[in-house]
Amino acid sequence: MELDALDMAILAALSQNGRLSQVELAERVPLSATAIARRIRALEEKGVIEGYQARVSRPALGLNMTVLVQISLKSQSEDLLAAFEKAVTAAPSVVSCHLMSGEDDYVLTVLARDLADYERIHRHELARLPGVTRLRSSFALREVKARTLPETILTRPRG
Repeated sequence: MELDALDMAILAALSQNGRLSQVELAERVPLSATAIARRIRALEEKGVIEGYQARVSRPALGLNMTVLVQISLKSQSEDLLAAFEKAVTAAPSVVSCHLMSGEDDYVLTVLARDLADYERIHRHELARLPGVTRLRSSFALREVKARTLPETILTRPRG
């Protein structure tokens, strides 16, 4: 889908605050609320906007640890990759999983309450994933920046 400057302005505003009303968007983007609604619907239908979610405070829920886990598998066979991905998708403490190039096969983001909780997750969720030969855990000390998109994608001129 070709996106014009107005679409990008709508996406930029929604990526900062997904709860903006069409009237509030119309105050920021030079279109009527009706035109905004049509464009948002088109962006949703084309899959550019995949959904909406609240950004929830992890510490408010007692999730005080963010752990980045690098995983190596015993092979790269399609069957093993599929089995691993199915199992990791079902792991309740894993919030993201990326297939990697380079030395590690996957990098996971895991949320835990504390070190004892992470030890439980390590033993009962991560170590039981199919084909794992090595797990390396790194503990995030503090989140410095978190965005859903790079700012440059929303601010650069298109065309």
